[in-house]
Amino acid sequence: MRIWLDGELRDADSARVSVFDHGLTVGDGIFETVKAVDGRTFALTRHLDRLTRSARSLGLPDPDHDEVRRACEAVLDANPMPLGRLRITYTGGHGPLGSDRGEHGPTLLVALGETTRRPDSTAVITVPWTRNERGALAGVKSTSYAENVVALARAHEQGASEALFANTVGQLCEGTGSNVFVVLDGELHTPPLASGCLAGITRALTAEWTGAKETDLPLDVLERAEEVFLTSTLRDVQAVHRVDGRELPGTPGPVTAKALRIFEERSRQDLNP
Repeated sequence: MRIWLDGELRDADSARVSVFDHGLTVGDGIFETVKAVDGRTFALTRHLDRLTRSARSLGLPDPDHDEVRRACEAVLDANPMPLGRLRITYTGGHGPLGSDRGEHGPTLLVALGETTRRPDSTAVITVPWTRNERGALAGVKSTSYAENVVALARAHEQGASEALFANTVGQLCEGTGSNVFVVLDGELHTPPLASGCLAGITRALTAEWTGAKETDLPLDVLERAEEVFLTSTLRDVQAVHRVDGRELPGTPGPVTAKALRIFEERSRQDLNP
């Protein structure tokens, strides 16, 4: 495995980040996960734009898009695989052990891991913890990911692949690494960005291509929605067949199936929408 770290490709054994890197010591960093099919990225421009938005939210310097593109291309060329998870990590760099940043500049790391196509449907749970829609990290794809790790572990314990959060006012928000859509009276809805959810790339494309409405939704909408599905970089559009103890159809419902079909067709037509 060859990994890009601070300007060059390195072997996995020699790709080492300082123990004083702010991304490690205080979670001062951001990241993007990009789908790569046969060495070709999907929606890379949108991912880089979001990386920049996240950097600005944290007060990090804007990432150099040309450098990140070179890094992605080098890593993909060095590690051929049919379906990959391309991970771009950008941190505050070498710094003190406290919250103050150092003067060394950011760290850029690009790595690739092989993955497989997700199942057509999955089970999810809701969790008692909330997203803070008014917090400093609301909508930021930060490396401060511990609450997602905790929630996802809870989901796995209960035979699910994802955990869904409400926000502090009880509205449906998002999953640990996905956005959520629901069907009500045959119409497709997803929580608005004001709910505190991440501005997911797949979420945005799905909403644009299907005409889904951004709607404030109470968490208990999951108890009555006709269909539920998740979107994310590696899930694309994935039906949900169980929410907590509630069983939904084992195959994608008509609205979900249409959204899945549209996403597959449009994403094949344009790799950089």
